[in-house]
Amino acid sequence: MGLKSFSPNDPGGWQPMLDLARAYDSAGIDRLVVSDHVVYGENLDAYGRPEIGGSEGGKQPTGPDGHWLEPLTVLSVVAGLTSRVRLGTNILLASLRRPIVLSKTAATLDVLSGGRLDLGVGVGWQREEYEAAGLEFEGRGKLLDHTLDVCQTIWREPRATYTSERLHFEHIHSMPKPLQPGGVPIWVSGTVNKNVARRIARFGSGWIPWGPAAKDIRAGITEMFAAVEAQGRDPVGLQVVGHLPMVRDAHGRPDLAATAEGAPALAEAGVTDVRASLPLPQDPHAVEDTLSELVQAFRQAVGRTA
Repeated sequence: MGLKSFSPNDPGGWQPMLDLARAYDSAGIDRLVVSDHVVYGENLDAYGRPEIGGSEGGKQPTGPDGHWLEPLTVLSVVAGLTSRVRLGTNILLASLRRPIVLSKTAATLDVLSGGRLDLGVGVGWQREEYEAAGLEFEGRGKLLDHTLDVCQTIWREPRATYTSERLHFEHIHSMPKPLQPGGVPIWVSGTVNKNVARRIARFGSGWIPWGPAAKDIRAGITEMFAAVEAQGRDPVGLQVVGHLPMVRDAHGRPDLAATAEGAPALAEAGVTDVRASLPLPQDPHAVEDTLSELVQAFRQAVGRTA
């Protein structure tokens, strides 16, 4: 489930977000994810343009002066408040961070959380965000590949050497390594296209579908798996995010059992990680009860005991 680490206006404090993270952990939610914007320009209509990475008809949840917390910092705090829920980004604009620093930050968070970190990454849609960081918007795909390549090199090599057109270093040591073998799992977000398929084949543990692929997940998985295979990687074992539609009862309230009944169809289509979104009560105790009910309904629907 998503953890809202942003607000259209100053919320006056972020304790409710932290309380919700604790409730996710206690109720048995498998993974929480937070989103990322470092800065905003004023051309927010660009989010509705799929040709530059946006979502057709989409709208940003805040204006340019919305409050957005830095996601890895949020997950660091949440890691200290929880013990079992996995911690993820959906998505991190990894290219905005210097890769050698990102590799250290992620490794540190993975170690301190007991190996619970996942990095969902993507290229983003906002030109101003790249320009404010002194980076070229048009080259953001190659820059993301470079960032991921450096991170995985640092995570996996005890004595790392790296050479590309952007960077060269020799005999670099960076400890500790992430607890998870091979480094922090990378989830690549994107539509079905050659560049995203190549990125998944090279770096990805999972895929976060975007655009038409997210709306027609069965067709999207078929197309993406074929594209990944064309890049020389067997897609078997690749994890895929799918969204669970919320069902309401006759009174307009969320029907948790009926909602969970949609999970098996997603799994049959090839989805491995089901993302749910539903309105939650204001009362913290009621929130945990609702989440626990959803978890139990989900486990029953998919035949999972824990």
